[in-house]
Amino acid sequence: MSIISDTHRAAPDFAEMQVVPLKHYGRWTAACIIGLIVFACATSMVTNPRFKWDVVWQYIFDPSILQGLYATIWLTIAAMLIGTSLGTVLAIMRISKNPLLSRFASAYAWLFRGSPLLVQLIFWYNLSALYPTIDIGFPFGPTFASLDANQYITIYVAAVLGLGLNEGAYMSEIVRSGLNAVPQGQREAAEALGMTGPRILFRIILPQAMRVIVPPTGNQLIGMLKTTSLVSVIAMQELLYSAQLIYSTNFQTIPLLIVASVWYLVLTTILSFVQFFLERHFGRSELRGTIKASSTAEENSNA
Repeated sequence: MSIISDTHRAAPDFAEMQVVPLKHYGRWTAACIIGLIVFACATSMVTNPRFKWDVVWQYIFDPSILQGLYATIWLTIAAMLIGTSLGTVLAIMRISKNPLLSRFASAYAWLFRGSPLLVQLIFWYNLSALYPTIDIGFPFGPTFASLDANQYITIYVAAVLGLGLNEGAYMSEIVRSGLNAVPQGQREAAEALGMTGPRILFRIILPQAMRVIVPPTGNQLIGMLKTTSLVSVIAMQELLYSAQLIYSTNFQTIPLLIVASVWYLVLTTILSFVQFFLERHFGRSELRGTIKASSTAEENSNA
């Protein structure tokens, strides 16, 4: 009897034991080092008179800069609309059972992804050297209209075509990966219910594929925003080219580049927030499925 009581007295009481949090010395050390580096860089940027922050604030809302900013915004939107629409069509063609459609989509992606975007922009800008007139009609048949290429292929049209058609090749791969991520059983179940192909695509496949498509599309949109700076080679006055025009006359190169960078950062931040809310919206079904699965597992364990 005494042995049993001694054993009970020797057993530790876990309820009265104090919980000591784990010390993360490595995390705190890394955070302090990064904080010191950020503080040193910020102090250097603020105290260095060569940055000329007074010039930066002088030109941040300059009408020429704002005009270039508007051009950058609408060029980004137009190019992404063309690229997304074209990429969706090419992705559907790529997964088609028709070999002609599939090979055409593959060849398009190979051509536009294999050549530099800068070369494509210059090519579209100088299209009139190859085709002085653009004839609309049937091949080897009657022509309904003949357009002057120099008149209709302006720098704005060349910029939109160059950016949009190039983006379509990349978006086709993004959309195709999203479509392939949807289980084949979804399509088979919809076909068993008698749904048509287009209805299956737009009501069953695409809504589920958006969860995979949205994140890389958001990255492409942010990348397109910065890629629009390439159109300065064809003398289109977007944000960067507007800054270049100003510092070519007043020789304030660094402050004007900072002005352009500030606006790029502002637009990128806004687009990042939009991407975050879109990802959360299209990820609701997965979240509901996870919550339902966890609740079911809890009920089974309780049973």
